[in-house]
Amino acid sequence: MKLTTRGHYSVKALLDLSLQSNYGPVSVRSIAQRQNIPPPYLEKLLIELRRSHLVESVRGAQGGYQLARSPAQISLGQILEAVGETIEPLSHHAPRTDQPEDWVTFTLWHQLHHKLKEALYAITLEDLYFDARSRQAAQGETINFVI
Repeated sequence: MKLTTRGHYSVKALLDLSLQSNYGPVSVRSIAQRQNIPPPYLEKLLIELRRSHLVESVRGAQGGYQLARSPAQISLGQILEAVGETIEPLSHHAPRTDQPEDWVTFTLWHQLHHKLKEALYAITLEDLYFDARSRQAAQGETINFVI
């Protein structure tokens, strides 16, 4: 699995939202500026994330986007799925029945795919937040919230 720009930017945007106090609405421009994401592209991603019920949009002068639920309830797998990322490594491969080693390889990749999917759905925004904070603290960096 390779994380594309869509997946990377989506994770960055939601992690940015999780870092806001009380998870209130944040403007697209603010997120885009902090995370160095082109605003029109970010807007499209946030619309997809809203359709998947991961974020909510709030209208008005103090509006923007906010998480639809707590960071502990949003998984990396949900984010990637919402923007069309796939983790299907063998989508077009069928093992040859006359080749035992092909079947073994297929079975191995199928099991690895299953474990990867489990891991992606087990990792939450909250986990990523604490990992980033721990890394920054361990390196003696000033805690800034740019991912």
